[in-house]
Amino acid sequence: MKGFMKEFKAFIMRGNVLDMAVGVVIGGAFTAIVTSIVENLLTPIIGLCLKDSTFAEWAPGGFGVGAVINAIITFLITAFVLFCIVKAVNKMSKKKEEEPAPDPEPSEEVLLLREIRDLLEKK
Repeated sequence: MKGFMKEFKAFIMRGNVLDMAVGVVIGGAFTAIVTSIVENLLTPIIGLCLKDSTFAEWAPGGFGVGAVINAIITFLITAFVLFCIVKAVNKMSKKKEEEPAPDPEPSEEVLLLREIRDLLEKK
């Protein structure tokens, strides 16, 4: 049982798993915001075109077309924003990779050896 728990802890502590967990939580919270915007702002605006109902309640023939369209709008907005976030993160990570590391200052011993080399070349 200890070996199993040790493996489980190692699995959970991997960077990718933690990043994914954070992404899921943030994605869920963001989806709630987008859902609220769609249901409380966009749907009433679209509902103005329909008479005697809100767009979300629009159900011609008994089919909940309005609710499905709300879900599609929510998905598209969420997917677009997450795409923009991923694109920005990828762009920032490429910049970090492209930046060359500055050369470290040579140690005192290296400077002394270079000076000796230069003196020997002159002779």
